[in-house]
Amino acid sequence: MVKNYEIDNVDLAILNILTRDAKKAYTDVARKVHVSGGTVHVRMNKMEEAGIVNGSTLILDFAKLGYGLTAFLGIYLSKSSLYDEVFIKLKDIKEIVSLHYTTGNYSMFIKLLCKDTGHLKDILHDKIQKIDGIVRTETIISLEESLHRNVTL
Repeated sequence: MVKNYEIDNVDLAILNILTRDAKKAYTDVARKVHVSGGTVHVRMNKMEEAGIVNGSTLILDFAKLGYGLTAFLGIYLSKSSLYDEVFIKLKDIKEIVSLHYTTGNYSMFIKLLCKDTGHLKDILHDKIQKIDGIVRTETIISLEESLHRNVTL
């Protein structure tokens, strides 16, 4: 593992291009950044080894795949010390796409993708609310995601 890898402006330019289009060929990135394709390849490998870059993903339109409802769920735990136990059970629920340990009113805050309100109800009733340590939940249904992006570096 590369320790203390220092990011420079070339790395930032490479990352900004690839966060917009992870499928872009390194040779195309290199042309835009004015370096060789080999340089982009080496720098990406170093940033992966340093843990700065962790793979790449596809952005799917889940509504077109049958998951048309996005919901956010605030979870109240009976004790914050139960977080690890509850997390282990929640991570097995495939509809949960992100989970955060939070400050404020909720102990945990999750994002779920569901087919419809019936599907959401089933997940809440049959899976989430049956987990020991969860006292109650609050659900917020998203009407539209108007913005989804990475931070520009």
